[in-house]
Amino acid sequence: MRVRDIMARSGPSVTPEIPLVEVVSLMCLYRFSGLPLVDQGELVGVIAEKDVLASMSPTLDELMEGGMANVDMDGIMGRYTEVARLKVADVMLSHPVSETPDMHVLRAAAVMAKRKFRRIPGAEDGKLVGMVSLGDVHKAIFQGNIAQTLAPV
Repeated sequence: MRVRDIMARSGPSVTPEIPLVEVVSLMCLYRFSGLPLVDQGELVGVIAEKDVLASMSPTLDELMEGGMANVDMDGIMGRYTEVARLKVADVMLSHPVSETPDMHVLRAAAVMAKRKFRRIPGAEDGKLVGMVSLGDVHKAIFQGNIAQTLAPV
């Protein structure tokens, strides 16, 4: 089974220059954990929830001053408003890892597991062609192996 057999071919993509607040709104309202970034059809990056949240993390100076236990976490949560004012380009992952539509789904799952990604774009000749998630891979394997044996006769 190949990535092209299971990838979502439609879905939102964003550009690096839009305000981050628009992306985090999509993430929260529609439960997207990450979105591909395109510029004139070319895949140029990925923005994930973890990128947004990591940009709010305590700084090294804050940790050095008193350790993690003494960091004002509620104060740091207030940084979210500042982060949301940034452009996507300020926090995105450039040079994204992508999969080709011809890649075997288990190889795609291995790439995602190794990189600790929940989803990854599919690209062909630098162009975004879809997205595939660990859930897509798991569902396809389940349907191909277990669901058939559970179906009523």
